[in-house]
Amino acid sequence: MVNVVNPPHPQHQSPSLPEGVRVRLARSAYGNPRATAEAAAALSGRQVSGLDPLPYEPAELAPALLLGHRRRIRRLPEDTRHLLLVAAADQYPVPTHAFLRAVAAAGLDTASADPAETAGIAHVSAAGVTFRDPWIRVAAYEAASAQDRREAHHLLARVLGGAGEAGLRSWHRGAAALGPSRRLTAELVAAAAEARRHRQPALARALTQRAAELCPDPAAVPRLFEQAAADAWQDGDSDRARDLVADVHDSPLRAVLALRCGTATDAFDDLLDAAAGLASSDPEHATELLARAVEAAIYTGDLRRCREAAAVAAHHGLVPPGTLGGLAAAADGRYTDARDALTAAARRHGPDDGPSHLTHSGIAALLLGDHTRAAFATARAVTAARARGDAVAVPQALEFRTYAEFWTGRPHAAEAAALDALRQAHETGQDNGACHLQAALAMFAAVTGDEAACRARAEAARAYALPRGLGLAAALAVWALAFLDLSSGHPAEAAARLRALAGFGPGHGHRAIRHLATPHYVEAAVRTGDTRVARAALADYERWATAVRSPADLALAARSRALLAPGAEADEHYRTALDLHAAGTRDFERARTELLYGSALRRLRRRAEARDRLHSAHEAFVYFGAPHCAAQARAELRALGGSGESGAVPPTDVTARLTAQQLMIARMAADGATNREIAARLVLSHRTIDHHLRGVFARLGIRSRIELVRLLADA
Repeated sequence: MVNVVNPPHPQHQSPSLPEGVRVRLARSAYGNPRATAEAAAALSGRQVSGLDPLPYEPAELAPALLLGHRRRIRRLPEDTRHLLLVAAADQYPVPTHAFLRAVAAAGLDTASADPAETAGIAHVSAAGVTFRDPWIRVAAYEAASAQDRREAHHLLARVLGGAGEAGLRSWHRGAAALGPSRRLTAELVAAAAEARRHRQPALARALTQRAAELCPDPAAVPRLFEQAAADAWQDGDSDRARDLVADVHDSPLRAVLALRCGTATDAFDDLLDAAAGLASSDPEHATELLARAVEAAIYTGDLRRCREAAAVAAHHGLVPPGTLGGLAAAADGRYTDARDALTAAARRHGPDDGPSHLTHSGIAALLLGDHTRAAFATARAVTAARARGDAVAVPQALEFRTYAEFWTGRPHAAEAAALDALRQAHETGQDNGACHLQAALAMFAAVTGDEAACRARAEAARAYALPRGLGLAAALAVWALAFLDLSSGHPAEAAARLRALAGFGPGHGHRAIRHLATPHYVEAAVRTGDTRVARAALADYERWATAVRSPADLALAARSRALLAPGAEADEHYRTALDLHAAGTRDFERARTELLYGSALRRLRRRAEARDRLHSAHEAFVYFGAPHCAAQARAELRALGGSGESGAVPPTDVTARLTAQQLMIARMAADGATNREIAARLVLSHRTIDHHLRGVFARLGIRSRIELVRLLADA
């Protein structure tokens, strides 16, 4: 509901914060600007940087705001306060939907709520009490004495006796307890287990945390807090999870949290140690931790450490994730062995597999260049995560689904998936995943020629990635900037970036990204005339492409050979590349091959063939929303004596004159969204949106949003 009691004021705007911190603070503060600003002002440097968990309890978030609401509540008549307390206890911190039954059982008079309605605090209807603001609801609960709160919980527990309400009844019984109780602890633990079976992680967390607080056995308390943290993590409440597990020593969950929102290099060692420690007592959990260790190696770019993980799996008789053997073999240069292991992993998934297994299958397929299989596996991973109520697994799966969508010719779906994943990664506190997604979005922006967004996202990704050793994101950001340079006519800058990328070790670079960028490096090197290092890189790329038999990779290897071949000798390589592209899925790279082939044909004075290739490339670039590449194709066509237009898309078409991101922003603006609203939806700064809209207006030759609405309506 809209907070009409405390409207936001300019002085209550929160200071500049990292996007993930800002999003999570706003969510914990129920979207209240005053509460968010108060919480932001009190954060420590470590909290702002994401090293320590953020506050999540109302009393910690915005004590001054809460104090003001408490004072308003305490000015109400006693009967009114009591009715509001029962309603608040029924809704906060666990919703149980028993208020009306409690009112009837206790013989309370709902007319006593009239003063609250008069004061604009809450109103009563047939559905119960509706508070005007979540913070008022919290204040109504916390303004009461501890004894009054316990009595309210006793009353609610007494009326919760219906089918499926045992867990809610146990919650209220636990909330009403005065002190430690072995019997009540056991009841809460059993109720939490039942909540997990019904995929209710928020309720399971609350029950288990209360069990830990009431447990009389000190030895059992750490494990209960660890389980409560695991439930909070599955529910996407990362700050609570990190806080609950902070004092639990040797917790595997702490290593998992470090992987997703800490230092991934440290996480690898901790995950490997935890997997070894659990191998005999809980092999299923140990195998899951081993999979997380592989993810840490992927994030950091230290793929050689996969050998260590493989040794742990072999020593303890664990079944490793299929990607492990493939990555270990690839790191050793055993490409045939890597292909066999990755192929088995890509195909090894069934109808009941969980999101982690499916995500690893998708990663294996991506490494093999099988983007169709990768899209299928990662889409299933997202579906499985949502069906299980596993909030943190959804953005993890979406991270890799974005690549599959992009390479299979769906750039707009890829960008939409990445933006969705970025929002969810921020909400669930997975800042390392968010960094990776920022780098992926930088690459998409490079492809669509959106220079401002590419540079902003790439620099943001590198600034976060480098101190945390996230080699995957750092390398992907460099590749994005290099491709932007290459497609903008700056091959020397592109070659320098990609040559430097080859020298970056784990934490700053990534072998897989360096490998994938090889065709672009060859192109940049040929344009600058310095091909010595590029030839060596291509030889390794060809070894991998030959081993995995990926048509797309073989096509790019043939294209690179064509670029390095003199004159007419390139023709055979280009034809081979296009034949292989026809069996692959990377339509954007096929268009680039046609562009390069068309340019070569023009220089050989084979004008008719050149024109056909360049027209085809131009059409593909327009579809992809890649104006820089389309401009290159038009320049080549003009050099042939044509107009530079393929005829497939009229030059007056609005959509042809804007990049994909500019078009998306233009449509949002035409629908009435403000710049800040557009920025929030796309997870960009409002200044970047301002820049984009100025570019839109300039390209379309207009001066107002009214003209924009008219143009888009006619487009």
